[in-house]
Amino acid sequence: MTEPWGDGTGDYHGVHLRPDPARAVVWRVVAEYLAPWMPPDGEVLEIGAGYCDWINAVKGRRRVAVDRWPGLSTHAAAGVETVVTDLAAHGLSEVPGGPFDVALASNVLEHFEPDRAASLVGEVSGRLRPGGRFLVIQPNFRDAYRRYFDDYTHRSVFTHVSLAALLRSRGFDIERSEPRFLPYSMQDRRWPVAPWLVRAYLWSRVRPWAGQMLIIARKR
Repeated sequence: MTEPWGDGTGDYHGVHLRPDPARAVVWRVVAEYLAPWMPPDGEVLEIGAGYCDWINAVKGRRRVAVDRWPGLSTHAAAGVETVVTDLAAHGLSEVPGGPFDVALASNVLEHFEPDRAASLVGEVSGRLRPGGRFLVIQPNFRDAYRRYFDDYTHRSVFTHVSLAALLRSRGFDIERSEPRFLPYSMQDRRWPVAPWLVRAYLWSRVRPWAGQMLIIARKR
C-alpha cells in the first residue's frame, strides 16, 4: 500500500500498517489462487507494494514494485526491482520499462483523491500491453462501510460496482469480480493463519468477515 501524502517517512506503516509475518502467508496463497490470470514468464508491476508480500509471491521474468515508502527495498525479495516514487505527484513516469503483462494493486486506489485515482488507473492502462490484466484488491465500501474511514488516509470510496465502472471507463473489460474476497483487515482474523485455511477461505462460497473485493480487468 502506498503512502500518497505527507513526508514519506513511513509513519503510516508504524501506526496503521505494522509488520505481520502472517501477511506473507496470506499473499502466497492469494498469488496461487490468482495464478491462472498471470503468465508465469510475464512482466509484473505492483503499485503501492508496501511490504512487497504480493509481488514477492508471484512469478515473472521481471517484477517491479512501486511505492513512496523509503522502506520498500528492504522488503523486496531477490529479483524484485523497486522504484521509490510519489505516485500522487509523478504517477508512473519514473517506472522504467514495460509494457507490462500484469499490474497489481492492493489497498491503494482508495488512498488517492477521486480524480487522481481515476488518472492513475488510466496510467496503468497505458503501461499494459493489449490484453494485459490489472488485478485490484481493496476495501469494498458496501461491506466495509462501518470501518472504511477508520483509516485516516482513505480519500476515495469504491464498491465493486463503481470500481468496475471506473476500470471500464479507462479501457478495461471486467473478467472477474468477487465482491467479497478477503477480510477487511489482517486484524480481523479469528483463526491461526495457515496456508490450508486461507485456501479453504478463498475456495469457499461463504467468506465470513469479508470486506475486501477482487476485480480482474483486461485491457482492450
